[in-house]
Amino acid sequence: MVAGACGRRDALWCHTGPVPSESEPNATNVLGDPLEECGRDPLTGFYRDGCCSTGPDDLGSHTVCAVVTAEFLEHQRATGNDLITAHPEYRFPGLKPGDRWCVCAARWLHAYRDGAAAPVVLSATNAAALRIVPIEALREHAVDVPASPEGLEPLS
Repeated sequence: MVAGACGRRDALWCHTGPVPSESEPNATNVLGDPLEECGRDPLTGFYRDGCCSTGPDDLGSHTVCAVVTAEFLEHQRATGNDLITAHPEYRFPGLKPGDRWCVCAARWLHAYRDGAAAPVVLSATNAAALRIVPIEALREHAVDVPASPEGLEPLS
């Protein structure tokens, strides 16, 4: 994904209809760096800009960039949040395991507490998620891959 690619965007669409462009400028991730994109295939984010940007209209705090798993998707469906079924009228394709999606912080935390948390991309998870989810829980499920192998130690 592109470092620092997120911030103020034109409104696209959210699951409840058009939203004003009120996403946060200069958003940071949970590591304190510029917020990176979460995903464009499918196009994610409350503002459908590929980023876990948030703003005053994002009452669900869609700020955790998750790589959804079958277990997480089933947990969400069982708790009333069907992320599998497509809703084309809302430009929601339905998710399958392996998709990256900006999920609601409280829903991710609920799955975490139930042992069904999806892996998290810290570089694309908005710092606003920390109002709801402890950083330790996010780090426990982090799947970030460094952009460069420099500095990585070889396996023995």
